[in-house]
Amino acid sequence: MTEEHGGAPPDEYVEAEIHRLLAEDPAVAEQGITVVHRERGLVLYGEVESPHRREEILRRVAERFPDIPITIDIGVIRAQAPSQVEELP
Repeated sequence: MTEEHGGAPPDEYVEAEIHRLLAEDPAVAEQGITVVHRERGLVLYGEVESPHRREEILRRVAERFPDIPITIDIGVIRAQAPSQVEELP
């Protein structure tokens, strides 16, 4: 376990709290996000259905943990069939 500064909670508690926040918040209700502690803060990995949901996750986590550097590495998956054929060069 790393030394904590300024009375901040240990990283595993923050990770668990983020998981709980994302799963229980009705505006997000996201269980497929992975929270990983890195040297310079936390990284959230996963995929969501829309850019709006990704932004909502970032906003909620930043509001709850304003003093923790958080990086969002969350992709957006296509939730519906494409409307046209994608042609690759």
